[in-house]
Amino acid sequence: MSFTYKDVQEAYLRIKGHVRTTPLEESFFLTSEKRRYFFKLESFQKVKSFKIRGALNKMMTLTDEEIKSGVAAVSSGNHGCSVSYAASILGIKRAKIIVPHNTPQSKTQKIEHFGGEIIPMGSNYDEAHKQGMEYIRANGLTNIDSYYDEPKVYAGNGTISIEILEQNPEIDTIIAPIGGGALVTGIAVAAKAIKPGIRIIGVQTDACPAMIASYKDGVFYEEYPTKESLCESLVGGIGKLSYEMAKDYVDEFFTVKEETIAKAISFMAKEEKYIIEAGSCTAVAAIMEHQKEIGGKNIALVLSGGNIDGSLLTSILRKY
Repeated sequence: MSFTYKDVQEAYLRIKGHVRTTPLEESFFLTSEKRRYFFKLESFQKVKSFKIRGALNKMMTLTDEEIKSGVAAVSSGNHGCSVSYAASILGIKRAKIIVPHNTPQSKTQKIEHFGGEIIPMGSNYDEAHKQGMEYIRANGLTNIDSYYDEPKVYAGNGTISIEILEQNPEIDTIIAPIGGGALVTGIAVAAKAIKPGIRIIGVQTDACPAMIASYKDGVFYEEYPTKESLCESLVGGIGKLSYEMAKDYVDEFFTVKEETIAKAISFMAKEEKYIIEAGSCTAVAAIMEHQKEIGGKNIALVLSGGNIDGSLLTSILRKY
């Protein structure tokens, strides 16, 4: 399994009428004379997440038989929202979303709003994934994978790069969060095809550096132990396709501290006036911790989602 820029181009044409071309807005507070920073606001998608790109690209290519059997997804929230929404606009009647018990209410409410049926399983993502895959197979559902090895999902994610480099051809660095790895890998493959000299930076929370550990240890960590984290969307293991491809396209990987992520959430809300979820704020935290190492002159930060739980946001704003 793999994908190419041609797959990304096809995805771009396929989903264009159904997803928003999200803004690329310059940061007021991060930009300086030396460097300009731009926020790619995937939080402005209708589902408040980039995940709609990959999910929709895959679901628009399903066979009649796959549609009839119904779709399912294992998700920490954002992918489930996207599958549920895509099912609603494509007329797919059965959409079952398996989520961990700790999934924020802000995400489960959206899943239900778009017509998806929530099935809670497991105390964390890895547990939910293991149990959920067994449920999907037992019930003959069509699995819409979010990160493991589905090329059409990766290609859909890569459409972000097409937009960024159309909106600002001067971008020389793109920073993206890493959970399972499908986002950064899709972005990297597309961006390098369009602009070979561009640098791609992937960021993980130090509570779960699964991708970095995989490359360091030479082991594909399909599951990975996680410390307590604000970033429920980034925890657990990585995807097989991302493990196989990311190392050839992503220039550097960084981890960021949980406290810095919390500060980044507060900074984005209080200063930049954007509500951004914790996993997405790893990109901002990377600038706070690794600005010199990252470098660049025109840097795009992919803010992948805005589905932060209200009580968590309130507690962070009070503290920082």
